[in-house]
Amino acid sequence: MKYRKKPVVINAWQFTKENYKQGVPTFLRSKEVEFWSQFGGDVIGGEIKTLEGVMTITENDYIIKGVQGEFYPCKPDIFEATYESVESCGGERE
Repeated sequence: MKYRKKPVVINAWQFTKENYKQGVPTFLRSKEVEFWSQFGGDVIGGEIKTLEGVMTITENDYIIKGVQGEFYPCKPDIFEATYESVESCGGERE
């Protein structure tokens, strides 16, 4: 059998130095997600407590809040192959 992924709208944020300097979005402020920076912000990283265990966040990863409120990191190439902006689908931006 073949299955198609149901279309769902998720919240996601790309973890870049510039975005981190501007501030972490409210939806990511959780005890499950921890960010850090070192060397005056030259190195950034973090960890997410996921359903599968603790996962490392590296620069340029997307952090996704899933449909059940869970968090997980996603590499940019996978994210871009899997998701598209709601704006590009004709929907509203949150």
